[in-house]
Amino acid sequence: MEIDVGGHGRGLHRRRRSRSGRFLALALVGAVLAAGGYAARSPDLLGGTEVPAVPAAAASAPAPDARRSPTVAPVPAAGRVAPAIAYPARGAGTFRTAGTVGAVAGRSGELLRYRVAVEDGIRNLDVERFARDVAATLADRRGWTGDGRWRLQRVGRDDAADFTVLLTTPVTRGRLCDDPSDRYTSCRNGDQVVINVARWVYGVPHVTDLDLYRHYLLNHEVGHRLGRGHERCPRGGGPAPVMVQQTLGLHGCTPNAWPLVGGEPLVGPPGQYDDPIPAGDH
Repeated sequence: MEIDVGGHGRGLHRRRRSRSGRFLALALVGAVLAAGGYAARSPDLLGGTEVPAVPAAAASAPAPDARRSPTVAPVPAAGRVAPAIAYPARGAGTFRTAGTVGAVAGRSGELLRYRVAVEDGIRNLDVERFARDVAATLADRRGWTGDGRWRLQRVGRDDAADFTVLLTTPVTRGRLCDDPSDRYTSCRNGDQVVINVARWVYGVPHVTDLDLYRHYLLNHEVGHRLGRGHERCPRGGGPAPVMVQQTLGLHGCTPNAWPLVGGEPLVGPPGQYDDPIPAGDH
């Protein structure tokens, strides 16, 4: 199955007495310690069955030089631990797609099915693990399925889907969002919900809780697929509606990841702010 990455329009014992035996024992101990330390530092390393690569329908972005290793994200200025996820500025333009089918989230409303895929070139991130994170956010009772208007279900690589959540490198994000100059934000374009891996790894400076920001990022872009436009902060000091462009600024509101707050939909006046988009990806 191919993933269409073209534009659709807006919207990882016993001690020996000989010298050689001691050297061998020391070498073995050193190897074990080194392996243990590496695993402890890299909790997100790929595990389980390899998911086959899915060729992209559009091949306008050149594949990265195979001799170059992806850059590992440095420690963010906010002081968070350096992530294990690594990515180049430009990925391969092809995607590996999660194969597991999930349960239907939501008790009533229109059913939309979605796939989840990760671009080749993004390292140390298991596509099935990312898909579980996406599904957990979209199934949360504070999310889009919480008020009975929508039901959402994650499907596999060969199943029909109403939209696809794509985790992409910054340059691929620019191509899929029809805006090559922007390597910072994420977007929704047609039936593609495009999540920029740079934001998944770094978040944004004004939202210090990375998990909260990731929930927001998914809910905001999926909200566009559900027909929602941008909104403004309704009240200073209150939580920001999820359709506020919190990636770029809060404008007096506090960070919020969820469409429902206190069990009720939180909305703001329609519109958006003229916030500048940072240069680069972080």
